[in-house]
Amino acid sequence: MKRSWLVLLAVALVPALAAQRPPAAEVADSARARELRARVERRFGELVQQQLRLTPDQATRLEATRDRFEARRWALMERQRDLRRALDDQMQPGIAADDDSVRALMDSLRAGRAELLRIEQEEDRDMAAYLTPVQRARLQIMRQRFNDRVQELR
Repeated sequence: MKRSWLVLLAVALVPALAAQRPPAAEVADSARARELRARVERRFGELVQQQLRLTPDQATRLEATRDRFEARRWALMERQRDLRRALDDQMQPGIAADDDSVRALMDSLRAGRAELLRIEQEEDRDMAAYLTPVQRARLQIMRQRFNDRVQELR
């Protein structure tokens, strides 16, 4: 009888426990993701330096510019992702969406896109001080192709 109770408890709890991720695993995944992102960024930086034929000074300045704008861009992209999730929650089939919430979410998404454009414009103005127009255009093309490829993989 005692053994049956333990088997029943195990059958009931194992799926629930398996679905939970221990904090150590989340930290490890996060660390792996950061490491992978850093490797991809390093490789992309190498390609940019080669294809744009950057001088060492240009490469250093470009990295500093990227670092300066990256935190703002990532924070904004996370905010946009959260807003899209909230909008998806509002737009579930069979459930009436709240007009005011949807309007506010749409306005926030639009404002986020405008802010992303402002960040890109500021970054481009910064790069204009040390990159030629052709180098800046090539960099934009490389970034767009990279982003398109990432979207395809998702």
